[in-house]
Amino acid sequence: MVAYSEILASNALINDATAPRVSVFMGGTSGIGKLTIRALVATGASVKIYLVGRKSSEQRTFAFIRELRSMNPKAQIIWTEAEISLLAETKRVCDEIKQKERHVDLVFLTAGYAPFGERIETAEGIEVSQSLEYYSRVACILHLLPLLEQAEAPRVVSVLAGGLSRAKVELDDIDLRKPGNFGMMKAQTQYGTMNSLGLEKLADENPHVVFVHSWPGWVNTGNLGRTFDSKTGIIARVAHTILGWLIGMFAMSDETSGQRNLFQCTSAAYGSRGVPWKGKPGVNTRNVVAATEGLFQVDYKCGSMPNARVMAVLRENARERIWEHTKEVLKPYL
Repeated sequence: MVAYSEILASNALINDATAPRVSVFMGGTSGIGKLTIRALVATGASVKIYLVGRKSSEQRTFAFIRELRSMNPKAQIIWTEAEISLLAETKRVCDEIKQKERHVDLVFLTAGYAPFGERIETAEGIEVSQSLEYYSRVACILHLLPLLEQAEAPRVVSVLAGGLSRAKVELDDIDLRKPGNFGMMKAQTQYGTMNSLGLEKLADENPHVVFVHSWPGWVNTGNLGRTFDSKTGIIARVAHTILGWLIGMFAMSDETSGQRNLFQCTSAAYGSRGVPWKGKPGVNTRNVVAATEGLFQVDYKCGSMPNARVMAVLRENARERIWEHTKEVLKPYL
């Protein structure tokens, strides 16, 4: 745990010299992505942000961009429309960024939702939430790695389920296609574990880049609407009501969430690169304290959750198999 006062003190040090100069927010039109963008822009630093989102969110995003520009005239916000549940679209938008930029300092990945009910696939044949929460994220990272490697203190933050992986993962049906093998809880556990393994693999192969898998805790992101839209059954309505009540009761404030996530994006507590940090250093998934590389799994209070024992089992039994499967799925889009 990192005290909130320490987080605010660290974020107060963000300026033109320490801010991520070029950032890519995939899914920054609402929820945690939006809150983190607002916190970054509010620092007053000179930043360029590629804000990637769906066409349906364009109009409300333009209003958000106007707010950001009035807050910080030095901030350059570039709206980039894409349906990133489609891997071809993820490739397209990354190719556009690669044509414009020489480096990227921060990639912040938040798109996704918890699926409830039947399995729904994209036009590319991938379950929608799995594409958003795993395949699209990995594809984005792989495409932007050359630009991340050119940055001084590059960082990738994937917000999902850092530190919550379980040793048992579905390897014979990685995409949960078999009848009866798909459900909200199983899908979220599977996709979260795949995130940890994929990010750790990338971290091992790219030691210059800091990788963070974040568990955001209770935040009122508005994703309940996507989880339960078109679900009119009594079970869906009850689940929506209960979860909505719980989130209302226990969710942290928007301001707190934005500041905590901004800290994870910038502080040298993770990977020893970023805004100077004199507090307790982070611990990576190999249980190394003050590590300069590797994957850092971070909870909603910015404390390290290395989950080292589970990660060791997964590293030995599952990581390479899942990675090979991932490469096969992404091959047409790289």
